[in-house]
Amino acid sequence: MEVARDPEFLPHDGPLREDVRRLGTLVGQMLAEQGGQAFYERVEHVRTTAIHRRRSGAAVDALAAPLTGLEAADAESLARAFATYFQAVNTAERVHRIRRRRDYQREGGAAQPESLAAVLGRLKKDGVGRDELTALLGRLDVEPVFTAHPTEAVRRSLLEKEQEIVRALVDEFDPTRTPQELRDDDARILMALSAGWQTAEASPVRPSVQDEFDHVGFYIARPIYRVLPALYEALEQALAETYGEGITIPRLLRFATWVGGDMDGNPNVNAETIAATLGAQRSLVLERYLEDVAELGRLLSQTDDRVALDDRLVRRLERYREELPEAAAAIRPRHADMPYRSFLKFVAARLEATLQEKPAAYAAADEFIDDIALVDTSLVTHGGKHAGAYAVGRLLWRARTFGFHLARLDVRQDARVHDEALSALLDDAEFANHDTAARVKALRPYAAGERSFVAGDDHEAATMLREVFATLADSRTRYGQEATGLYIISMAESAADVLAVLALARRGGLVEDGRVPLDVAPLFETIDDLAGGAETLQALLDDPVYREHLKARGDRQWVMLGYSDSGKDGGTLASKWSLQRAQVDLLEVASKAGIRVAFFHGRGGSASRGGSRITPALMASPRGSVGGVLRVTEQGEVIHRKYGIRALAVRNLEQTLGAVMRASLRPREVDVREPAWKDTMARLSAESRTAYRAFVDTEGFVDYFRGATPIDVIERMTLGSRPARRRSMKGVEDLRAIPWVFSWTQCRAVLTGWYGLGSALDVVAKDCGEERLVEMARDWPFVSTMLDDVEMVLAKADIDIAEAFSKLAGPLHERFFPMIRAEFERTVAWVLKLKGADELLAGDPRLATSIRLRNPYVDPMSLLQVDLLKRWRATDGKDDALLSALVACVNGVSQGLQNTG
Repeated sequence: MEVARDPEFLPHDGPLREDVRRLGTLVGQMLAEQGGQAFYERVEHVRTTAIHRRRSGAAVDALAAPLTGLEAADAESLARAFATYFQAVNTAERVHRIRRRRDYQREGGAAQPESLAAVLGRLKKDGVGRDELTALLGRLDVEPVFTAHPTEAVRRSLLEKEQEIVRALVDEFDPTRTPQELRDDDARILMALSAGWQTAEASPVRPSVQDEFDHVGFYIARPIYRVLPALYEALEQALAETYGEGITIPRLLRFATWVGGDMDGNPNVNAETIAATLGAQRSLVLERYLEDVAELGRLLSQTDDRVALDDRLVRRLERYREELPEAAAAIRPRHADMPYRSFLKFVAARLEATLQEKPAAYAAADEFIDDIALVDTSLVTHGGKHAGAYAVGRLLWRARTFGFHLARLDVRQDARVHDEALSALLDDAEFANHDTAARVKALRPYAAGERSFVAGDDHEAATMLREVFATLADSRTRYGQEATGLYIISMAESAADVLAVLALARRGGLVEDGRVPLDVAPLFETIDDLAGGAETLQALLDDPVYREHLKARGDRQWVMLGYSDSGKDGGTLASKWSLQRAQVDLLEVASKAGIRVAFFHGRGGSASRGGSRITPALMASPRGSVGGVLRVTEQGEVIHRKYGIRALAVRNLEQTLGAVMRASLRPREVDVREPAWKDTMARLSAESRTAYRAFVDTEGFVDYFRGATPIDVIERMTLGSRPARRRSMKGVEDLRAIPWVFSWTQCRAVLTGWYGLGSALDVVAKDCGEERLVEMARDWPFVSTMLDDVEMVLAKADIDIAEAFSKLAGPLHERFFPMIRAEFERTVAWVLKLKGADELLAGDPRLATSIRLRNPYVDPMSLLQVDLLKRWRATDGKDDALLSALVACVNGVSQGLQNTG
C-alpha cells in the first residue's frame, strides 16, 4: 500500500517518509497475500477515495457509498486492513522519534529539547545553583500510576510483534547493512505483519483482573525495568557536564498501580485480588532479579589470584558458605576461585528462597540491595570500575526502585460503599443522610480507636471492607511498607468520608503502634466537589483525631484531583479552571496549617480527561503545586504510546523528570495582570459550564447520546473487567467518564474536548473585549496550554462524519445536531482568532502532519461504523458478526486518532 506523494510530511522528515512508504508497501503485500488481490484492490479504492475526499473537501456521501451494505466479514476485514496501516504509521513515527533522539546525541551540538541536559542547562542559566539543585533532588518524587482503565487491550503477542518491527527498522539506522540484510529486515517485518493479521486483536472474553495485571505488568517489568538505569545515567552525565562531578543522586522515581486494588464499581476486585496482585508483583520482580544476577555471575569472572576483595564481601561470602550449604555445594569446583561469581550464586539462592518463601529468604529488599552494593563497592575499590561495576550499578538502580514489590498498589473505593457498611456497623439506616457534623461526631471515636463496632458483622459491604483492610495489614508485614500505596476515596465530599476510612481500617486490624499506617486521599471529582475541596481539607485539619493521624504520616496530605468526571460534569473549560482553582485553594489551606499537600493527578489520555504534554502542563500549573512531587495516572493507549518501546520509555521518563525539576525550581513568574485574568476566566468557566449543561440537560439527551454514538458497542466490548456504567443510566452522571469520552471520540465529534468554549467566549468578549482574551491566550500559560489542547481536539474532529453518526438518532438528530455544529464552528473561529491563525495547528506543523497523515484512513472506518451500527441495531444487537465488525472499527479508529480515552 503506497502512500500518496503529497505534502503530508515535513521537509526534514525524509527518513520517516521512507519508513511509512516501506511499511505501507509491505502492508499492501501482506493484504494481497492474506485476503487476495480483489480484497487488496477494494482497500486501495477506498483509500484513494478517502484521500480525494480530504483534498477536495467533497461530501462524505461519495466515500460512504462503497462502504455500505458489506457482508460483516468483509467489513471487518476492511476495518482491520486500515487498522493495520495505522499500526504501521504509529510504529514508523515512534521509530522516527528514536532516530531524532540519536541524531541529537550523535551531533553533539545543542541538547535535545526537554532532555535532562537541556533542562539543567536552562536551570543553571536561570540562576539555580548546585546547592539548590541538590536540595530538590533530595525531595523529588515522581510516581506514574498504571490504572485498570483500558481504552485498548492489545494482546501481549501483538505487542511483541510490534517490537519486532521496531527492531527491524532501528537496525537499518546502521548505514553499513548489506542488501541481503535489508531484504532480511523486510522479511522480518512482513512476518510480523502477517502473523499479526492472523491474530485477533483482543480476546472475545472480558479480561479478568489477572489479565489486566499481566498487561500492565508487561510494561513495568519489561521495557520500564530495562531502561530505568539509562535515565539515571543520563541524569548523572547531564549533572556532571552542567554542575560538575560529585552530586549524589537519590532514588527519584517509583511506580504504582491500581490493577487489583481499584474496587470502585468493580465487584471483581476485593481482598483476594489485592493479595493475588501483590504476590504476583513480588514474583515478577524477583524473577527479573534472578535473570540479572545470573547475567552478572557470567560477567564477573574475576579470579582471586588477580583481584583483591572488600573485606566485608569476604566475610559475607564465608558466612553464606556456612549458612547456605546446598548453594555452596552447587558451585562448580572450577569456579571456586571466582569470588564474585560464587557470591552471586548465594544471592541467587536467597532470591529463590524469597520467591518460594523458604527460610533462607531475604527479610526485605534492603538486604538484597546491601548484597549488590557490596559487590559494587568491592569492584570500584579494587580496579573493577570498568570490569563490571557498570552492570552492577544498573541492577542497584532497579532494586532501589522496584524493591520486592515492583509497584505500589493503591486501593480505591466509592465513599457510598463505606457509608453502606457504616450504616450496618452503627445500626443506623439513615447514617448516610445525616449532615457532615453529625457523621463526623459519630465516627470520631471509632477513627481514634476509642470504640469498636459491635454490629453489622454479617453485612456484605462491611465484611468485604474488613477483609480488604485485613489484607492490607497482612501485606505490609509480608511485602513491606513500600508495597501498598494510597487509599483513594471516590466521590469524596466531606471530612466524614475520610474519617470513615480510618474507622473501617481499625476494624480490619490495619493498626501499627496505635496508628493507622495509611495515606488516605480524597478524590475530588465533580465541579462542586473541587470547589468544596479546600473546605473539606480545612475541616479535616481542624479535627483533632485526623490531625493526629496526619502528624504520624509526616504532615503530608494527599489529594487526588479528578480530571475525568469534572470534565463530564461541567465541560472541558469549567473542569480545567476548577482544577486550577482547587489546587490554589488547597495549597493556601495547607500552608496556613503548616502541612504539605501533595496532588495526585487523575489524568486520562484524551485532552478532555487531562491528557496533555507534560512540560507545558506542569509549567501552566499553579505556583507551588508541584514542589518536587508528581503522581499521575497512566492508562489505556497512553501506556503503550509512552512505554511500549524502550527508547521512547526512557525519553518519556526523562521529559517527565525534567518538567518536574523546572516547575519546582523555576515555576512561571507572577504576572501583575493575573488577578484580572482570573476574574475573566471565572466568568468564562461559568458561561462555558452553563452552555455545556444546557446541552446535556436538554430533554431526550440520553436517548440522543445512545443513538448518535457507539456507546452500545463500547458497553459490549471486552476492554476491562468492570462495567461501563455505575448504575442504571438516567443521565451523564451515571456513565463512567472513559466510555463517555470514548463514545464522542468514536463518532468524530469529540465534543467533550471543546463544547461550551465558543459560547463562553462569545458572551465574555462582549463585556471584556477581544483584546483581553487575546492577551490571556498569548501571555498566560494556563490559557495557552488549554487552547493548544482544544485546538488539537478540533483538528481531530470531523463534523460531517459526526453528522452521519447523529442521523442514527432519528428525530432527535434535528434537535441536537444543529447545537453541536454551531458550537463547533463558533469554537473553531474563536481558537483561530485567539491564536491569530488561518488554520488549525498552524503553529504545530508536526502534529498537523501526523493528523493529516491519518485522517484519510480513519474516515473509511468511521463511515463503515455508521452503516454497521444502523444494521446491527436493526437486529436489536443480536447479530454477533456485525458486532465483531463494529469492534474492529472501534479499535481501528482508536489507533488512528490516538488520545481517545
